[in-house]
Amino acid sequence: MKKTPPLQCPYCCSSDTSVFKHYPTIHNGVRKLYICRNCERLFSETHNTAMNNIKTPISKVASALRLRSEGLGLRATGRVLRSNKSTIALWENRFADQKATLLLYGFCREFISLTFEGDKLYTIVGKRTMPSESEGWTAVIMERASRFIVDQRCGKKDTALFKSVIKTVCGYIDHTDDLSFLSDGERRYGNMLFELCSEVLQTGKRGRPPRVLPKGVRVRVKNKGDQKHKKGRKRPKYQAPQREHLDTAQDLKEFEIHANHLEAQNAAIRRKNSTFRRKTNTYAKTVKGLQRTLDVHQIIHNYVRPHWTTREVPAVTLGILAKPLSLEGILSMQRAA
Repeated sequence: MKKTPPLQCPYCCSSDTSVFKHYPTIHNGVRKLYICRNCERLFSETHNTAMNNIKTPISKVASALRLRSEGLGLRATGRVLRSNKSTIALWENRFADQKATLLLYGFCREFISLTFEGDKLYTIVGKRTMPSESEGWTAVIMERASRFIVDQRCGKKDTALFKSVIKTVCGYIDHTDDLSFLSDGERRYGNMLFELCSEVLQTGKRGRPPRVLPKGVRVRVKNKGDQKHKKGRKRPKYQAPQREHLDTAQDLKEFEIHANHLEAQNAAIRRKNSTFRRKTNTYAKTVKGLQRTLDVHQIIHNYVRPHWTTREVPAVTLGILAKPLSLEGILSMQRAA
């Protein structure tokens, strides 16, 4: 369990700070004014947080995020709370910016074993186009046992999209000795992981040494398609798309190679994220807006809301946190320097 870092000075990043005085606010009660003993500058407790310069009560901002995370659109949430949709979008942007800070919790812990599932889902952004040209593809990676969403990114279904989410997976490789990555047919997950994390294997034999995945890392892909009526050698049902380390244990059973947990999570995203619900002609206006809603959903799913199968918040199940975070607590959390 990693404790929340101490309140740091936003000017010199020093942790040698103390309360200077208290001051009243109109909607948020009494707040603290801090002084840095290193540079002797004053700053508020909301400085460098999502609530910086926001006069709205923090309870109302949290209520807007709860409504949005249950599938309400921007306009519907604005009608319920009597707020402008642009204001709610601003609150979501501030909240989504906390994603980078919260991801650091996972990179500060050592894991015994991790099993990741990779999949993708699709929605419409702007005008309807061919799926191959659409920017509404979302690549999602989830840790199986805890249902912790490692990352989810949207954009065109190309190499850059898959590389952006696999970079987050690479951050976990150095913190575990046993990592499995499973996918239902999308080979680019494994290919990107090999490209970013492969290492040279010194075998002592003549010739160029082969490149392999790091020790302890396994990748399995389910071969889709009908093989019954095709000529030639039949492909195996499950396949390792890239060469693995010789010392990696091959104890992954075939019935364990699936992405069923992530498929169920994708169904939940379609219910809880308004940009994936078929109630309008255009599901998402822009890629930036779609990514904002995905970041908000990921934060609430990982750190706030208990999962209905494990009865715990995914970050608690994974061991990153000892107890769940609240929306108000995340809104008051300092951003990473």
